[in-house]
Amino acid sequence: MEMQQQKDWKRMLLPYTQAVEELKVKFKSIRKEFIALDEYSPIEFVTGRVKKISSILEKAEKKSIPLDEIEEKIEDIAGIRIMCQFVEDIYRVIDIIRARDRKDLVVVEERDYITNMKISGYRSYHIIIKYPVQTGHGEKWIFAEIQIRTLAMNFWATIEHSLRYKYKQNMPKHIQERLNKAAEAAFLLDQEMAEIREEVLKCQESFQEESNLIADIFTSIQSLNTTKTKKDMNEIYEIFWALWEEGDMVKLKEFSKTLTGK
Repeated sequence: MEMQQQKDWKRMLLPYTQAVEELKVKFKSIRKEFIALDEYSPIEFVTGRVKKISSILEKAEKKSIPLDEIEEKIEDIAGIRIMCQFVEDIYRVIDIIRARDRKDLVVVEERDYITNMKISGYRSYHIIIKYPVQTGHGEKWIFAEIQIRTLAMNFWATIEHSLRYKYKQNMPKHIQERLNKAAEAAFLLDQEMAEIREEVLKCQESFQEESNLIADIFTSIQSLNTTKTKKDMNEIYEIFWALWEEGDMVKLKEFSKTLTGK
């Protein structure tokens, strides 16, 4: 590829790179907000990428898209992926995105490959958006794709993508059959996780409550360093470690109250 062509591609892709980074920050911030408020976050983690030039050209050729129409007709040059623990979380994230429609993005299309699973076994929820990027030449609206899926869906899709890239259109029959079985297993895993979702959430909530309590206790103990003797501090720590090993939250809460005098 000639130097000028490389420069032209780089110039075209810069806004897409910017969009990916901004969208990642937005959804990571939403996750942090849930956690800061001690609430369950439907977002587990967020990744993103800009399509490689070779992949863009390959898609353009496959769909007979002229090079000067790539930006108007290829909607996933910029893409982010939001991972969730449970299928139910996917729909909570969808609601979050819909609530932003006409504010800092525009929802163009939704593609539900969870209810309408692809023949290959692929499951995910895709939302095509238009997103405004502030460039040196002014505001530019570009297409971006948001994929929302569970960890099980993502594991299968990652493996399938690697194999499909390797074999192109010549996937061996025995590998395709195994992929189909793996897709069914991933689907069953999501169903099983949905059955125990409430129990998992209770455990996570209990763990978070315990973590916050321990953090409060340590903060209180450290604040006593200036007023207590070394002997007193050793006794306080011994009481704490004994209660910690016992694992009784009620006693730990009472201990915390004695430290603060509340």
